[in-house]
Amino acid sequence: MGEEEEEHQENEDNDWEDHDDNDWEDYDEPEEVEEEEEEDTSGEDSHLFSDSSDDDSTVILDTDAEVDFENHPLFKKEKPKHKWFVLKEVDQRQLGYSAKLQSRELFQRRCYGSLHCVQRLELMYKLEEHAGCVNSLNFHPDGTLLASGADDLKVVVWDWKLGKTLLKYKTKHRANVFQSKFLHLYGDLHIATCARDGQVRLAQVNKEEGVRNARLLGSHKGPCHKLIVLPEQPHIILSAGEDGAVLNHDVRDPKSTKVVTVKEDSKTIALYSIHGHPLKSHEFCVSGRDSIVRVYDQRKSNKPAATYTPFVKAKAKNHRNYHVTCAVYNHNGSEILASYSESDVFLFDVNDTEPGKFIHQYQGHKNGATIKGVNFFGPKSEFVVSGSDCGHIYFWERNSEALVQWLLADDNGVVNCLEPHPQLPFICTSGLDWDVKVWVPSCEVEPKMEGLSDTIKDNLKMKLGHEGTEFNENRMLWILWRHLRNTTRLRASNMLNIRDFLQLYSDSNSSGSESVANSDGSDDDLDRPPNCNTS
Repeated sequence: MGEEEEEHQENEDNDWEDHDDNDWEDYDEPEEVEEEEEEDTSGEDSHLFSDSSDDDSTVILDTDAEVDFENHPLFKKEKPKHKWFVLKEVDQRQLGYSAKLQSRELFQRRCYGSLHCVQRLELMYKLEEHAGCVNSLNFHPDGTLLASGADDLKVVVWDWKLGKTLLKYKTKHRANVFQSKFLHLYGDLHIATCARDGQVRLAQVNKEEGVRNARLLGSHKGPCHKLIVLPEQPHIILSAGEDGAVLNHDVRDPKSTKVVTVKEDSKTIALYSIHGHPLKSHEFCVSGRDSIVRVYDQRKSNKPAATYTPFVKAKAKNHRNYHVTCAVYNHNGSEILASYSESDVFLFDVNDTEPGKFIHQYQGHKNGATIKGVNFFGPKSEFVVSGSDCGHIYFWERNSEALVQWLLADDNGVVNCLEPHPQLPFICTSGLDWDVKVWVPSCEVEPKMEGLSDTIKDNLKMKLGHEGTEFNENRMLWILWRHLRNTTRLRASNMLNIRDFLQLYSDSNSSGSESVANSDGSDDDLDRPPNCNTS
């Protein structure tokens, strides 16, 4: 049911069995750190964010203060104006006006980055093949294929334009597949996956033969949520796990190597996200169970090259509950976008590392139930897009911070994954539903966004601690009930058993740092789909 986010709890040490001789050598176990006495920070820095900015969107998260939701700054954002007009563009292309400026590539980019395309997005169709929550989406570099990974331990490769399954295969992971990525290699399709069992695997597949070759590249000592592939180094995969380690997997080598173990004051930081610089293959950013986004250079990875946080005092007591669930670079690496649990989405200038400094803050959504993704939309990162616990997709115009599109994208309430097409103004999404939704700019009218105001007010109330506890408890009970019903159906097909549901309930009440490991290593357990996870 998506990736687990462990709120208000410390990392637990996990004992992991070595299931494969491929584990990388000299791995440093996450160190145990005695809990330090919490300092009394009452009265200190009640403003969690820097208030030095002139932008009135800066939020003061003081839950004891009276908040006027009706007059929230988000509702006062000036809507951006259209700068691209399809009739004018087509007419000028037909007349040959400024032929140099009317090339096919420039026309495509201007269309992709236009407000018109974002506001005309609508659901084209649903891709239905998985028997579990879909946790990952990835377009092939040429945009022709789409790969999805899910809780059913399978990867499906789609011909998304036709809405058909091209091929599917079992990954041999033991728990929820969290990421699936195409490698930039020729010939057969090469797909790398990582999962809650901590393993990073590579499969070589084609339509005629299915899986031609599959092997384990390496393992984390904890769940592995994200991995990246490097276009300039197509044989290299970097993965980040909850053990705090970033691993380098060269598909030509038998073993993986450790790049860095992320720590803060000798304490290992669980990692939820990793993203590569689009122009510098040696640079990447990671984020996880604290409020800091860290940038590392592989050539000198003993310490971060830069750090970013919207908080003035990143280590203050009040900031410990704000985790970065996802951080990504923009199209040229000049900015980093980060989504914070129980907070907002922030945009950082890579050249300004002062704590509390950020360029923009995007509000209105709710990020709390899962490890939620965030992304840019447009060839020049013109828009910011995020899922939400309310089941909607939110599109903000990058510069104005104004909400320009709002779409219901998950019937069960949480949208986790957002994958824009690399060349065209399409986007695919997934969440707790067992399908992939394809959105295209074909709607004939601009969005009315009815109910947006009430939904945002509810999200803001929950975010600031008003009426949020009761809602979250009720939602958890509803989700558990729904999956008990689905589990009963799947048992008839010998897909799940009662132990899986008990594990679901246990996972939803635990820190989530434990991986679902195979207790006896039997082959039967390898192909048994696990439960969906709510956090």
